[in-house]
Amino acid sequence: MEVIIEQVAIYGGAILITLVILLIYIKKQKRESQEVSDKIAQAKEDGLYEPVSLYPRVDPNRCIKSGACIEACPEKDILGIRNGKATIINASRCIGHGACFRACPVEAISLYIGTEKRGVDLPHVNPNFETNVPGIFIAGELGGMGLIKNAVTQGREAVENIVKTIKKETQADFDLIVVGSGPAGISATLAAKKFNLDVLTLEQDTLGGTVFTFPRAKIVMTSSMDLPLHGQVNFKETSKSQLLELWNTVLTKNNIVIRENSKVESVKREGEIFRVETLTGESYTTKCILLAIGRRGTPRKLNVPGENSEKVAYRLLEPEQISGKNIVIVGGGDSAIESALLLVDQNKVTISYRSNAFSRIKPKNAERINEAIKNGLVDVKLSSNIVSIEQDTITYTEGESKELFKMDNDLVYIFAGGELPTQFLKKMGIEISTKYGEAILKHR
Repeated sequence: MEVIIEQVAIYGGAILITLVILLIYIKKQKRESQEVSDKIAQAKEDGLYEPVSLYPRVDPNRCIKSGACIEACPEKDILGIRNGKATIINASRCIGHGACFRACPVEAISLYIGTEKRGVDLPHVNPNFETNVPGIFIAGELGGMGLIKNAVTQGREAVENIVKTIKKETQADFDLIVVGSGPAGISATLAAKKFNLDVLTLEQDTLGGTVFTFPRAKIVMTSSMDLPLHGQVNFKETSKSQLLELWNTVLTKNNIVIRENSKVESVKREGEIFRVETLTGESYTTKCILLAIGRRGTPRKLNVPGENSEKVAYRLLEPEQISGKNIVIVGGGDSAIESALLLVDQNKVTISYRSNAFSRIKPKNAERINEAIKNGLVDVKLSSNIVSIEQDTITYTEGESKELFKMDNDLVYIFAGGELPTQFLKKMGIEISTKYGEAILKHR
């Protein structure tokens, strides 16, 4: 009997300890879930819940709460665990790394673009990166993949598919013409060289495409990538200049020359090939085309009097050369914030943003701009709009009032985004549709 009592006591004690541990675990889970719920509520209040670009969606029926997606994400508080499942917290801060997509052990995450409320215009592209026009392919930012690592991957994969479609017997100047020398275009060019394709790359501006227009000190990559003919690039953080130096080195090593300042004016089909003509009068024929251009074909303007004056610009170059100026930065995205931060040490900088909060910037930029505001290095006018731009001043409104205010001003930098090169695409016959919350990267 004593043995039985002793065994009951032992088992009872074990059960009690198990129950205590279980209760502690459940309490911890509830506390963590509540913390995530509070963060979601705060994100909604701050205008950070709605996504503005590529973002993850979690299938709750697949999710096993491994936390791998949260661990893999280079950003902060994009995903969290609530009620035993992964969920989105700050969707607008997601910049499309796709690390969560690859890290999930049960393939419960897909990458979406657009929402039910906010559509995103994208050209029609199939899983092989080919448009509705056979022979014309799209990779990178134009197709919705703006992050450098993802664009590099798409450029390489697009060429891997293009190789399978090229007919050797077809006669043309080139096997492939790549339009654009940003991350996707450079990756595609290197991949084409690797597959011994006769390739020509045309760039309307200079090597690097959109990357070249980034502020000099901007960190443009936060994870490693596989660059064709070079291998793994293990930069965790890098500057624009470092990245451009790498690309120049790899291109030179492989005897590849990018045709800069060659903007494509038209693409026309001639039988089984395409004729590509540039604004400078060059004409080439090719079997296939890969469009690796940015979505911002034309900078979006304010359409106010004085916007065409010389003191107005849509990108910041050589910020270290600018000093002693009264500068207005228009916009509330990362480019606007980073440009302002590069100018504050030597200038008087004001940020004019039409919304009432910065809801589209990375956490690091949010921390830096808030610190700059706190230290009086930059003046921020939220809910403001420029009405006109004069020689030495600007006129603007602030808040709901229609009262006009003036401010001394020497330079205006406008970062209001850009417009999709719709007409250029439509002339080629490429279909464009508005995506209202559609998956563009999901497990098969």
